[in-house]
Amino acid sequence: MNQTRLWTYPAVVCALALLLVVGSGCNMGARSEADKNKVHVGIVFDIGGKDDRSFNASAWEGVKRAAKDFPIVLRDVEPGDATSVEPAIRAFAERNYDLVIGVGFEQMPVVERVAKDYPNVNFVIIDGVIDLPNVTSLVFKEHQGSYLVGMIAAMKSQTGTVGFIGGMDIPLIHKFATGYAEGARSINPNVRVLENYVGVTPAAWNNPGQGKELAVAQIGKGADVIFTAAGNSGLGAFDAAEQNNKFVIGVDSNQNWVKPGFVLTSMIKRIDNAVYLTVKERVAGQFKSGVHVYGLENDGVGYAVDQYNEKLIPPEMIQKVEAAKQEIINGKIQVTDAMAK
Repeated sequence: MNQTRLWTYPAVVCALALLLVVGSGCNMGARSEADKNKVHVGIVFDIGGKDDRSFNASAWEGVKRAAKDFPIVLRDVEPGDATSVEPAIRAFAERNYDLVIGVGFEQMPVVERVAKDYPNVNFVIIDGVIDLPNVTSLVFKEHQGSYLVGMIAAMKSQTGTVGFIGGMDIPLIHKFATGYAEGARSINPNVRVLENYVGVTPAAWNNPGQGKELAVAQIGKGADVIFTAAGNSGLGAFDAAEQNNKFVIGVDSNQNWVKPGFVLTSMIKRIDNAVYLTVKERVAGQFKSGVHVYGLENDGVGYAVDQYNEKLIPPEMIQKVEAAKQEIINGKIQVTDAMAK
């Protein structure tokens, strides 16, 4: 039996406070003389945690960089499960934090409820859209970046078969899969694209064992390049690629360093920059609600080339990808957005 279900609400808030990086017991709302004039920022990660080396990690890098550059007080919570998200977000709001950030589309209903209850608190939702005057929605054109890494996958593949492993089987991750397949087929119309998902619940983001099993199965079917959009679960595919001498493509953060020589590239979402800019605006008293979109045209998505993979992608590949990037920006290439209505 999960004994946390027996806790009272104050006890839950107290326990969550203990998870705060710079917290002091349950005194989340206390502001010292030195801090009272600073902007207080609270961020609540999804259950993958801030050390997933992917989606959450990118958001964490953004707020950490903001904490170095601006006079803010930063607190964070890593919920152990989905039921802990709302108490954490609500606790920040109750303590009049200036900016409360929810990481991931699954937090969208929670952020919307709490934002309605606390109209004087500013909120941020990443990968979701909430139409409220005190909420900033940060969304990305993942299909565009995925198209580019799909091109790279098809150019690198020796078998004509590439793979895609998604975390939760949802429309947002279908954006990655569809863009990736279209990019691959722009290089090789006959390429075979294998597509699997870890699961249909939030636990799908935090199951590297299942991610590895899916990758091994795809390798067994001929895939020699696998793109993961699965959070922490995707790290299992990294292990499979290394052990089977295949290539993997990282996601969200630049993951080229995780398995040098086996990570072909990474489809990066500049969540870090988007979060950093939002904090900067709040510090300047210029909080902007509404939808903020990041794509190739403003370097919101892209692919990573660095010292870890530069020998894996020859200049002629990069030239083709850069040409396609410009054509997408100019509208000559239309990449399907699987979430578009």
